[in-house]
Order: sequence, then structure tokens, then C-alpha cells
Amino acid sequence: MKLSDIKKLKVAELRSRLNQAGLDSRGLKVELVERLWSLLDNNGGQRGNIHEQDVQRQGITETPETVVASTSSSLLLSTSHAEPASGTPPCGPADRTREFSDSSTQTEAEGIPRCPLPNVDDCQAEKIELEPAEEVRGRAFYEFKEEIRYKRAKLPQGPLEEDEGKEEDEDTLKLHSYDSHLHFQVGPDGACGQPRFWDRFPLLWSGCRLTHGVSQGRVGFEVRLERRLLSSQSDGSESDQSYGIRIGWSLVQTSLLLGEDALSFAYDGRARKVTCGREEEFGEPFCEGDIIGCYASFSTDGGVQLSFHKNGRFLGVAFSLEASELGGRALFPHVICKSCAVRFLLDPTAPPWYPVPPGFTTLVALPAMLRHRNASAPSSRAQSEVLLMVGLPGSGKSHWAKAHIQQHPEKNYKLLGTEELLSCMMSGGARERRLQQAAQCLTELIKMAAHTPGNYILDQCNTLFSAQRYKLQLFSGFGRRAAVVLFPSADEWKRRLSERQKDGENIPETALLKHQVSCSLPEQLGDVLDELRYVELEQDVAQTLLREYKDEARRLLPPVTKPEKPKKYLLKKRPHEHGPPLPPHWIRGSGMKSWNNMQCWGQHWTVPYHDQALYYASGYEGY
Repeated sequence: MKLSDIKKLKVAELRSRLNQAGLDSRGLKVELVERLWSLLDNNGGQRGNIHEQDVQRQGITETPETVVASTSSSLLLSTSHAEPASGTPPCGPADRTREFSDSSTQTEAEGIPRCPLPNVDDCQAEKIELEPAEEVRGRAFYEFKEEIRYKRAKLPQGPLEEDEGKEEDEDTLKLHSYDSHLHFQVGPDGACGQPRFWDRFPLLWSGCRLTHGVSQGRVGFEVRLERRLLSSQSDGSESDQSYGIRIGWSLVQTSLLLGEDALSFAYDGRARKVTCGREEEFGEPFCEGDIIGCYASFSTDGGVQLSFHKNGRFLGVAFSLEASELGGRALFPHVICKSCAVRFLLDPTAPPWYPVPPGFTTLVALPAMLRHRNASAPSSRAQSEVLLMVGLPGSGKSHWAKAHIQQHPEKNYKLLGTEELLSCMMSGGARERRLQQAAQCLTELIKMAAHTPGNYILDQCNTLFSAQRYKLQLFSGFGRRAAVVLFPSADEWKRRLSERQKDGENIPETALLKHQVSCSLPEQLGDVLDELRYVELEQDVAQTLLREYKDEARRLLPPVTKPEKPKKYLLKKRPHEHGPPLPPHWIRGSGMKSWNNMQCWGQHWTVPYHDQALYYASGYEGY
């Protein structure tokens, strides 16, 4: 059975065959196809049985060449999307970019099975998977592809509308519009939210914290899984897709991916508790309409116990922290979700959805003096700043940006980069598909950030001059626009590229050469740039080294073939400059031999081109 025939099977058929073979039948269609093909390719006995059934049912024939080609594709798939090694993963931000298994992040409650994405998306994702191993596209390819679009991009006409925050009482408890992913959309009342691009980028997880936290007492809050988000198909029906949600507590300094850092504690909708990226069985699954209560009980010495309720029922204590771990810092309510909407109970006049456990107080009813306020965003674009990272792939831009954020916590930078978005796509879909979606989503987020006050770091290659200028112009009105250029020496760049490849980050040679040929290091431009900073090599040294890179890249890249010019006798006659040609039968019937014989042709031609057929058909006279 060929791989193309497996892809034609419906999801139900794929799952049925996987169940018969005793394999996991959950996941997206892309993953089910990959799983079944791996079974057919690696398990001789089962392959023979299923293969014979398909031959009898569909009359499929396979040549040895087809089998070899299909096997190569299968090996590529299994290599590109291998599961992470078993063992306890380390804590910290560097681990957030690791691959996740589909079963570790999808919500699947009893009676609510997960469904795959529309087949159209699956087919688009599979186009790249069948390429030879040496042509697998990586992050650099998709970043370069998105940058090319800026050559034709036009800036918005007129001044950008600024999303100024209204002056509100700092004691008001709500979802924090700045301490959230830019792709998380906070509702008008500040109590509900959902992923902003759930329909276009369904793999994206979006998180948000509340504006206030606690560090003492016995306090809790309630969250309701409001609804699942369903996309519409071309036939008008609704397409069900996998969704996920985590609810819990975290420190302000931790990642917005709840449960992936130390001191970040989540109750996952698949009956799991998660912290530091480690999962353990806990509680019950919850789904649409369920209400989760999250309670923190602080002891007098500063320790805390975190427990959870489902629809008013106590599920147990999930986490216990010593005072030394927390260090007196406040815990903030936190939620992260995918393809679903959530709502917090933040109305101080409304009664709790379920009775509060004895001795506890809701966070919304807690006196303002006992709550800790989260940091606020700049109030206007004039008080905001943007840092544009510039450098070749693997030059160390992301490493520098993350270190800069840690060195300046008071500025609350938002990091906008492909790698950051990849970490938000914790499961589902092939890596190539996630790379493509991350690059496209990043383009949308940059446009949003340009009219949203805040401090941003644009973590991309930004090697094209058109992309540099467009983005800096887009952020006009920001108080500070700076370009940070990372251009290491040749030996150091080679070492860093080698390290990235060891970490599993593939940079195709062709994409790397194209980056070198088209790279333009920014110069001091007073109209769009307030500050230019070269972090490693000085500007003149970097420019000299870049010219060497360009010469070498032009020598290695294949020559660009120019399209052949069509021969003269194949060229169509140019239409008359004052209007379209007349139908041949008009000319034959009137005896006209040339355009010069026409009367009034050079005068006002008022008939739209697409409406001329109507005039011809109706016998319109006057020309």
C-alpha cells in the first residue's frame, strides 16, 4: 500500500486500522497517516495483512521502485518528527522549545473525542514532508520567505491608530492585556479571553495572567471553560478540532506557557498536573462548561499548598511548596488555552459559581491592600521602544535577546520571534507545518505590536534591507527604535551553526547562501532609526566580512536562468491604447481595414472593459 493511498483514507478508517494493530489512534490526520505508514513499513507481518486487504479492495499495485521511494519518505518522516527521549526534562526557558508528544497537550474528555483539522490543512502540511532529506526546510527558510514579502508590502496610509489603554482603577481585578501573549485576545469586560488566531493558526497555545496575585492567606478563584471554538468549512458545516487548556498559578517572571517553568503550576484538562514541563496524573478530565476552582493556602512561614476543585468537588492538593522555594513572591492566577474560550469570575458583586471552601476567600473579594499588582505596560507608543535584531541564521540573536530581557526586567519586553512562537505550538502537526504557521503568524503579530504600546524585541534574521526599513517605519511614533546587529567572526559563526545542528535545528545550505547574498547590514538612518548597535564585530569589519560571504555564496549558488523571450510570431498584437479591439465580424461587415478608418474612436471611451461583451451582444451602436 502506497503512502498516497494511505492519505486518501478517512480519519475513521485510519483510527480503525491503528486500533486493530494495538497502536494509539489519537491525533491529527497527518500523525495518523505517519503512524500507519510506519507500521506498514517496519512491521512485516501486519504490513502484509493490511497490504493484502488494500490490494483486494482497491486493486493497488506496487513496483520495487515505489516501495523504495515510499520507504525513503517514511524514514524522513520518522527522523523529522521523532518523539523526545524518555526521562525527566530539565527546567528552564531553554527546554520550552523541545518537541512534545500529541498526547501530552491535547484535551480529551470522556464523550468529547478529539477530531483532526480539515483535510485541506493536512494536505498542505504533507506537501513538504515528501521532500528528500537534504531539502528539508527549516526555520531560516520560512523566515527568509516572509522577509521577501516586505519588498512588495505597503505601509498603512495615514497615522496608525493607537490602542491606548483607558485610565482604570489599579485595584480592578481583570485579565492583564500586557502580561499575556500578543495572540491572546482579552474580552471587553476583562474577565474572558481566547486565542486571537484560533481559526488560522489552530496549533497555537495562548496564555494570560491576571493583574493581581497573592502571597498570604487562603485565597482562590474560579474559571469556566466557556466553549470550544469551531471553524466553518466551505460547505457551511462546522469543523471540530482538538483543543486544550491549563489553569493554575505562576510567578510573574515565568513563561506564559503555564506549567513549562519552575514555579509555574498547572492543572491540565486531561487530568494531569504539570510543573517544570513534568506531568503526573491528577484529578479528572474537564471539558466545555466545567468550572475549575483554584485555591492557594499559605502557611505562616511562607509555604503554600495548591489545590483544585471541579464543579465544587475537591480533587486534592496538587502542589506543596516550601517557603524557601517561593521566597515571599506572589503567585498570580494564570490560564493557557488552545481553540477554546475561558471566563474568570471577577465580578465582586456576583456570588461564586460554587460555594467557597471553608476558611477561603475569593481573590476578587480580597481587600486591595492584600493583593499584589502586576507590572503595567507603557501608556503610549511615545513611551515604548522596539529593538530590531539583525544577523545571519545562527549568529546568536535569540540568545542575546533573552539575556537582554533578563538584564532589564523592569522594561517587560515582549519577544516576537519564530522560535518563541514554535514553543507555543506545543503539539500537533509536523514541524515543517509549525514553522510555516509560526512565520506567518509572526508577520501578523508585528503589525499588531506596531499600534499597541509596549516594549518589543523583533527576533528574526531581518537581513533584507526592505524588511528592516519597513518594520522600523511601521513602528514610527515609538520613543526608541534601535537596531542590534550580531555579526560574529567567521570561526565563531561556524561554531554556533554547528551547535545549532547538534541541537536538532536544521539550516539548509541553500537558504543559508541566499541569506548571505541578500544580507544588508543597517547603517545610521536618521529618519527610521534612533540607535544602531553592533554587538560583536565593529561595523566596518562586519561589512568587509559580509562582502566575502557574498562573493563565496554567489560562487556556490547555482546560476539563475533567465526565461527565454517568446518569438515575435508568437506575440499577440498589442491592444489599441484607447480601448479594446473591435470584434472581427464588425470589421468585416463594415469594410474597415485599419483603426484609422474608425470614427470617434479616440474620444471618450466610457464602457468598462468587463462590460463590453454586453454592449457587443446588444448591438450597441455609436462606434
